[in-house]
Amino acid sequence: QVQLVESGGGLVQPGGSLRLSCAASGIIFNIYDMGWYRQAPGKQRELVARITNGGSTNYADSVKGRFTISRDNAKNTVYLQMNSLKPEDTAVYYCNGYRPSLAINYWGKGTLVTVSS
Repeated sequence: QVQLVESGGGLVQPGGSLRLSCAASGIIFNIYDMGWYRQAPGKQRELVARITNGGSTNYADSVKGRFTISRDNAKNTVYLQMNSLKPEDTAVYYCNGYRPSLAINYWGKGTLVTVSS
């Protein structure tokens, strides 16, 4: 059974930092591209950052220079370090695992990040 379990969300003041983690089980983690998406109230889910199975990364323009995605294949975990947080970063953040060869997607249940003073 595949599980992606996010953690690390919470309430933070503008300018603060959070680190999200996503622990994967039931997949061969190192062959999956991993990503973080977010969905704010009333908006569509959007890509925040992705890291391929080879370690290449890409980011949404809105988070470039503030967020960093990384992965630890030994721990089957992907991280999202979020710095200089803004109120517009408030959203539910979802972990995604994508197997390129089979076009298979898995999703976590999400973790809420609230940026507010």
